[in-house]
Amino acid sequence: MTSDARKKDTREKIELGGLIVKAGLRYEKRALLLGALVELSHRLKSDEGERARLIAIGAEAFGNDGE
Repeated sequence: MTSDARKKDTREKIELGGLIVKAGLRYEKRALLLGALVELSHRLKSDEGERARLIAIGAEAFGNDGE
């Protein structure tokens, strides 16, 4: 792995961790977080309506950054 690829990978992981914090889940157990993400992955594969609903919730949360 090149230095640039490692930096990109590290940056992506930091950003993903930031999402956990922004969602208010910083102090939850890692097993709970992983379980929730695995479950969500399964649900999203079969329910486009749920995907759209969650995108709207996330977009609103990002829009509230300044508040």
